[in-house]
Amino acid sequence: MTAVIAEKSTSPAPADGGRPSPPLRRRRRERAFDEVPRWQIYVPLGLYLLFTLVPFYWMLLFSLRPAGSDSLVPWPMTFDHFAKVWNERAFSVFFQNSALIGVGTLICTTVVALAGGYALARFDFRIKQGFMLALLCSQFIPGALMLVPLFQIFKNLQLINSPVSVVLAETVFQLPLSIILISGFIKNVPYSLEEAAWVDGCSRLQAFRIVVLPMLRPGLIAVGSFAFVHSWNHFLFALMFLMDQDKQTIPVGLSTLIGADSVDFGALAAGGVISAVPVVIVFAFIQKWLISGFSAGAVKG
Repeated sequence: MTAVIAEKSTSPAPADGGRPSPPLRRRRRERAFDEVPRWQIYVPLGLYLLFTLVPFYWMLLFSLRPAGSDSLVPWPMTFDHFAKVWNERAFSVFFQNSALIGVGTLICTTVVALAGGYALARFDFRIKQGFMLALLCSQFIPGALMLVPLFQIFKNLQLINSPVSVVLAETVFQLPLSIILISGFIKNVPYSLEEAAWVDGCSRLQAFRIVVLPMLRPGLIAVGSFAFVHSWNHFLFALMFLMDQDKQTIPVGLSTLIGADSVDFGALAAGGVISAVPVVIVFAFIQKWLISGFSAGAVKG
C-alpha cells in the first residue's frame, strides 16, 4: 500500500489545468496506433495494390503468351508480339518520335517555367494577382477546344506535320501549373542568400545560377518529369498535327492496332508494355527527388 502511494505521489502532474502534457499525449496516440489491428492496415493496402497491379499483369500476360492461348500464366513464353509491333508496326520509329517530343517538351517547359516562376516569386508588379488567376483558370480549358486555333496558327507558321508543333502545344498546356509550382519552390529559397551573393559581386543572373538553381533541383525534376510523361502519353495533339506515319508517336501507333472488325490483343498489349516501361523506369529513378520536390513546394508559398 505504501509503495502504491509513493508511486502516485512521484508521477508528474498533468499540465494545462489537468490536461496531459504534449509528450504524454503523443505517447498515447502512438500507443493507440500500435493497438490498431494490423489487418485493418494491410487489407485496404493489399486491395488497392491488387486493383492497381491486376491490369498491368493482364497486359503483360497478353503480350507474353502465344496467340490463341487462354492460360492465366504466360507459359510457354513468347516475344513474337513484341517483335511484330517493333518491326512490322514501326513501333521503333514511334518510340523515337515520342522520346524526341517528350525531351523537347521537358526542356522547353522547364526553362520557361523557371523564368516565369522566378518572376512571380521575386518581383512585385501590378497585374501579378490577375496573372496568377489567369494561370489557374487556364487549367479548366480542355485541350480539345484549342485544336482549331492551334491548327490555324501552326498552319500559318508552316509547322503542321512537324514535331515542333506538338512540342509547342504540349509546352503551352504544361506551363501554367509548372510556373505555379516553380514559383512555390523559389519562394522557399531565402532571399537573403541572393542578397549575400550580390554583396560578393555577383549579378542577379550569376546569383540565380550559383545560389538558387542548385537548390531547385527537386522542383525542376518534379516539373520536368510530369511534362515528359504527359507529352509521352498524350494522343490528341500528335494525331491532329502530325500527318505522316513516320512522324507519329506511340499513343497514335497504339490506335492503329485496333481494327474495325478485329483487335490483335497480343500486339496491342505488347505495344502498351513498350509504352509503359520508359515511364516506370523514369519514376523509379526520380521518385526520391520527386517526393522531396513536392514536399518542398508544399511548405510555403
